[in-house]
Amino acid sequence: MLASTTSHEEPVMADFWFDPICPWAWIASRWMLEVERIRPVRVRWHVMSLAYLNRDRDLPEEYQQIMQEAWGPVRVCIAAAQAHGENVLLPLYSAIGTRFHLLGQDRSRATIESALTEVGLPTSLADAMSTTSYDEALAASHHQGMDQVGYEVGTPVISVEGIAFFGPVVSPIPRGEAAGRLWDGVLAVAGTDGFFELKRSRTRDPLFD
Repeated sequence: MLASTTSHEEPVMADFWFDPICPWAWIASRWMLEVERIRPVRVRWHVMSLAYLNRDRDLPEEYQQIMQEAWGPVRVCIAAAQAHGENVLLPLYSAIGTRFHLLGQDRSRATIESALTEVGLPTSLADAMSTTSYDEALAASHHQGMDQVGYEVGTPVISVEGIAFFGPVVSPIPRGEAAGRLWDGVLAVAGTDGFFELKRSRTRDPLFD
């Protein structure tokens, strides 16, 4: 049974897995920051990898190129967490995501270095983009989230009190009490024994407002 989210409760810990290139994960992550403000929830941030998830799949050529570019940012996130602690993940993700999703910058080393500089991390961490040295740790972080929820999905993945789910996929970002109500609803369905899926076709692109 998932814990109540009334305001007098002790904070509930939620774990959130993201890939910085995913716009839907970005929206969900900003939603979770709203949830933290108005519900007794604290989020721990983790890295998953769409490139790792799709590594053995037959993909269209355009998507293969996107997946090749996706390795760099997640490797840098893992390298930063190893060198400076897990607490750097949220600010680094925010800096990278702002550049990718709000500013429309490319997934180049220059963009990553700019994000690292913003959060006070050495730009040398960008060296991780082009090495497989961090891939074992990346895979471990990825599996911690994805093994809970299954492999027919992507990111975001959220786990709370032993219940993991993919999503929510939502646009635009819910704000204020709307964010809290969505969280309450997500917990209600995620905590229902035997519940697996509730879905409809997307009718709009990601909106980052």
